[in-house]
Amino acid sequence: MNWRELRDSGVTTLGGAASGGLDSCTVAHWLSGKGFEVSCFTVDLGQPDEENVDAIADRMIGSGAADAVIVPGREALAEAGLKVIQSQARYEGGYWNTTGIARPVTVRAILPELERRGAGALFHGATGRGNDQVRFQLAANMLAPDVKVYAPWRDPEFVDEFPGRRQMLDYCEANDVPIRPAAEARYSTDANLLGLTHEAGDLEDVTLPPGFVEPGMGVWAWDAPDRHEAVSVRWDEGAPVELNGRPLDTTAMFEEANRVAGSHGVGIGTHVVENRFVGVKSRGLYEAPGMELLGRSYEYLLQFVLDRRARELFDLLSGVISVQIYQGYWLDLATSAALAALEPITKLVSGTVVVRLYKGAVYFEAIDEADGPVLHSLYTDDSSMEAMGSYDHADAEGFLKVLGISAKNFGGRQFPSLGR
Repeated sequence: MNWRELRDSGVTTLGGAASGGLDSCTVAHWLSGKGFEVSCFTVDLGQPDEENVDAIADRMIGSGAADAVIVPGREALAEAGLKVIQSQARYEGGYWNTTGIARPVTVRAILPELERRGAGALFHGATGRGNDQVRFQLAANMLAPDVKVYAPWRDPEFVDEFPGRRQMLDYCEANDVPIRPAAEARYSTDANLLGLTHEAGDLEDVTLPPGFVEPGMGVWAWDAPDRHEAVSVRWDEGAPVELNGRPLDTTAMFEEANRVAGSHGVGIGTHVVENRFVGVKSRGLYEAPGMELLGRSYEYLLQFVLDRRARELFDLLSGVISVQIYQGYWLDLATSAALAALEPITKLVSGTVVVRLYKGAVYFEAIDEADGPVLHSLYTDDSSMEAMGSYDHADAEGFLKVLGISAKNFGGRQFPSLGR
């Protein structure tokens, strides 16, 4: 859909997801110039790259928006991020889906604002070559099927006028649009409470080491202190409730985990050359220190409570949820069903695990039983080399004989010349 078709359909008021960056400012001013009344909504997702998120509203007003509002979203994002951890939903190469999960949270927060203003369409600045356009579109389609979605980067007239970043900079300078300093950044960053996504620019050149990226949530592992630190995380029915003995709500838990883990280079600079949903590959550099710290501690507890069959089911569901988030289907039935199937497992994860952080790594240290053991742990002395437990070595004789039947039948046919 182009802007003319949008106008001809009767839409005169637009509401947009605005980050306050170059794209947002350019789009808001350009659409205002086309005669639309533009409202801009910035969801406060705890963006660590914004010193004052309220300043974004002023920037958008200066870019031609008739209205600009900061919408709360930290708590909603933190709760969604916890579900990502509980499902261990990492995409290719270990990416914690921090941007993927933020898009449906953003759309859900913005839609009531559109309704209040009678806006007939939602616009966003996501590129036509990426995943975010899918995430914005599908979330809006599912939550508000009657709301139109306008994507400037899929409008030929917009793309003709702004084929690249340079043209947008020139446009903003010529029209006194209050963008941030116009110095060319070497890459693009998307930020929220859960993590940072760096891509584009010089990162597209895979012959360049990515060390030119300046971490926003910590330090590179090689710049981390030459000291290790033990960190305890207490989980109660799948939720982290204490960090180093300090009770925290979910949002504060992520903030503190980011601070502690980021200072040791944990979760900083995860490098992925991934398969985008649209069918192309892209290079991304990711930061998610709190997700990595909490996620690894959760996984350590899972190792205590999952038996073999439950582990196989968990891994299957985890893979499904990870791809669903990445491809924009967080609100889809398959995701809801997979999350519901994980609930009985999630309720079993209670206990305190101690990990040690050092130079970007998270090591298992111990289970702290001061507040009680891992309640549903299946770990016993049955596997011990020091005591008999309830597992009698002699009982394995019959087990191996049964296994041996099919092994011998197979071997006799596949390896007939051996052992003769």
